Amino acid sequence: MNVGGSDGAELRSSIKKWKIIYPVYLNSKKTVAEGRRITTAKACPDPTCIEIADSCGYLKIPRVIELDKAYPRDFFQVGRVRVQLTNDDGSPVNPAIRTKKQLMIQIAELVPKHHGRTKKQEAATGSIAAPASKPKRKNKK
Repeated sequence: MNVGGSDGAELRSSIKKWKIIYPVYLNSKKTVAEGRRITTAKACPDPTCIEIADSCGYLKIPRVIELDKAYPRDFFQVGRVRVQLTNDDGSPVNPAIRTKKQLMIQIAELVPKHHGRTKKQEAATGSIAAPASKPKRKNKK
């Protein structure tokens, strides 16, 4: 049993070599100048780091969420996901996904189907029903 930080330091140094995906890259509401990297037709509205990471998990891509990091062009947009596209020997982790752009397109297709989004949509449609109105009282003088 190895007690110490050598394995942790090695893992951190290998994670630094992974590709970074900011949610802005996939956001259909952003322009290319604001940071979007794929076409609006393939992008999705307002993706989150959690949705991106869950999509990577579905695609069997190793990932790490870094919520303490911000997008350099707009530091109010916090969070990013690091993904491992290639193994140490250079072979792809998922043979169907070889480039970062292919991965971003795949993620953008999966995010709208994310279980968190579908629950939000169901809750929103269910809560549209009009609330019961209270009878108005007449002021007595």
